[in-house]
Amino acid sequence: MTAANRLASVQEYYFSKKLQEVNEMKSRGCDIINLGIGSPDLLPPNEAIDALSNSLLDNNSNGYQSYRGLLELREAMAHFYAAHFSISLDPLTEVLPLMGSKEGIMHISMAFLNPGDHVLIPNPGYPTYESVSRLVEAVPVFYDLDETSDWLPNLDHLAQMDLSKVKLMWINYPHMPSGAKASVKILTDLVAFAQKHNILLVNDNPYSLILNDQPLSLISIPGSRHCCLELNSISKTFNMSGWRVGMVVGDKIMIDHILKVKSNMDSGMFYGLQKGSIVALQSNDQWFDTLNKTYNDRRQLVWQLAEKLGGHFQKDNAGMFVWLKLPEGTQSIEFSERILHDYHIFTTPGDIFGSQGKGYLRLSLCLEAARIKEAIHRIKHKLKHDS
Repeated sequence: MTAANRLASVQEYYFSKKLQEVNEMKSRGCDIINLGIGSPDLLPPNEAIDALSNSLLDNNSNGYQSYRGLLELREAMAHFYAAHFSISLDPLTEVLPLMGSKEGIMHISMAFLNPGDHVLIPNPGYPTYESVSRLVEAVPVFYDLDETSDWLPNLDHLAQMDLSKVKLMWINYPHMPSGAKASVKILTDLVAFAQKHNILLVNDNPYSLILNDQPLSLISIPGSRHCCLELNSISKTFNMSGWRVGMVVGDKIMIDHILKVKSNMDSGMFYGLQKGSIVALQSNDQWFDTLNKTYNDRRQLVWQLAEKLGGHFQKDNAGMFVWLKLPEGTQSIEFSERILHDYHIFTTPGDIFGSQGKGYLRLSLCLEAARIKEAIHRIKHKLKHDS
């Protein structure tokens, strides 16, 4: 049986393949320090775990759930946006829970893109934007981001392109992998750009509260409700990536379009995950202060590691990664492979995020301080031995 033609346009996800290699090295006795994956290693809020556990004997806890999610969950998501972004959302019509925001990328693409439609995708950017676009037979059109422009889109350059076939534009701020932050001005300009060219603008916003003292939402910009959607997630903010709970927020009509897709692809989110997520979304400031102190302490150490590896990096970025520009002429894939096999330190080469990521390395903060210190020790010991 031959596979569908659409599979010829995509490859297996990088981490799906690479983690298999890393696990094989571990099985041979290699002590691998994993700085490659942005999967939080910290625990979720205790209250969220208790809520999940306590819900398991509730009536209908093991039955099919609403495609829209529990009303209580949508209310918690709306309250989360009100508390952190000063945005008022109607939980009945403007909030849709998702099984992770990655699912939302597919649902949005299926709801709005026809074969042949063009999609503006950041370069560097999350690889799923491209792969999903290809799977629905749309055409990826990459717009370059670079360090000289603080990893922000050049709208003047975009306006000079033929945008007649562009239906959707992905943005992602705070940006992954660079950690760059958007301003109110650039988001305002992006909304105006989308309105002018009749483009659906979607912000993927899972890192908004990680090492970021000025969180922003695209939906807070005047006029955005008519042409914009935003994805968010509890994965990073509450250390619950394996729970697979996210959300999309925006205008009722657009949410209804997405629901048409979603309701044909799942049978509702597990009740216990929803109950735990409701409690997590109600976390107070102490939770965020503690979380960000931990990440800041780790970031200080990863900066030390980055300095040992060479190159340079920005210190005012958000999110849970350090984006290291390697010395001029260094090939990031080869460099990443070398430190994996020489030092048993797994990092992510910037190439997997697009051509504009060549020469960069992404280092994750999702690892306890003692292991980061061990990585620093290995680099220092190897350098000393080589000299």
